[in-house]
Amino acid sequence: MNKRGFWFVLAASVLWGTTGTTQALAPAGAQPVVIGTLRLMVGGLAMLAIAAFSGGFADIKSWSLRATLMSAVCVAAYQLFFFAGVARTGVAVGTIVGIGSSPIFGGILGYLFRGERPGWKWAAATLLAVVGCALLASAGEEIKVDALGMLLAVIAGAAYAGFSLFSKPLFEKHSREAVLAAAFCLGALLLLPNLPGKDLTWLAQPRGMWVALHLGLVTAAGAYSLYARGLSLVPVATAVTLTLAEPLTAGMLGVLLLGERLTLVAGAGIVLIFSGLVVLSLERESSPPVEEKTA
Repeated sequence: MNKRGFWFVLAASVLWGTTGTTQALAPAGAQPVVIGTLRLMVGGLAMLAIAAFSGGFADIKSWSLRATLMSAVCVAAYQLFFFAGVARTGVAVGTIVGIGSSPIFGGILGYLFRGERPGWKWAAATLLAVVGCALLASAGEEIKVDALGMLLAVIAGAAYAGFSLFSKPLFEKHSREAVLAAAFCLGALLLLPNLPGKDLTWLAQPRGMWVALHLGLVTAAGAYSLYARGLSLVPVATAVTLTLAEPLTAGMLGVLLLGERLTLVAGAGIVLIFSGLVVLSLERESSPPVEEKTA
């Protein structure tokens, strides 16, 4: 496995891990669906400005329209289905089903469409990290299982893996900023119908503006830029498994900044996630993947 790609994806996951803490600090009235839409809008506009300034759209005629549209659909679907799933079945179950299922989909899609064979170290690392996520997410929480909510969270996990699959060939051939700008802006357009009638007055508050800018510039534009750089260097399955560092970061920030208690179960979950990432980091430098079948 390419070590540079490993660290790029891991850094992106750490930035994504600040999302939950930032949402918790948002003013009253900030709804999750609105936050998700604004996150794509702010991040997309930032990437659009960078891509336009750096000439990232110079080769746009050679882009795969299908891969671009599917990347946008997937990144928008993740926001929509993840927040809807969490609303129905709770943060604990929604988080573990959504984030925990994405590496499984990533491995399957990477094998079917790109001929990638992750290997036993990926399987071991994924198992450790998924179990760790389950412990971390359920620690101290009242578990509420809702069949529809779980289904929505699973679709979110598949959507995230789908974004990694469809965007990877674009990142390998074109400007990362331009690809992200296209995916985010198109994704935000798909989510715009969610905004009419929603409370947006909290954005006028300094804290609300800070939340929107942090989510858009840091956890969207910044994190996805790092992820794109790493995704072009490592297999889809490996990249998606590495994103399980997100709940690890979120759990630690909850303890350090939000005053949450680190229970024995949560501590065990953190150890398992960290162990999974260590196993993955020990994977040897991989040979070039099998020629891509389709995307």
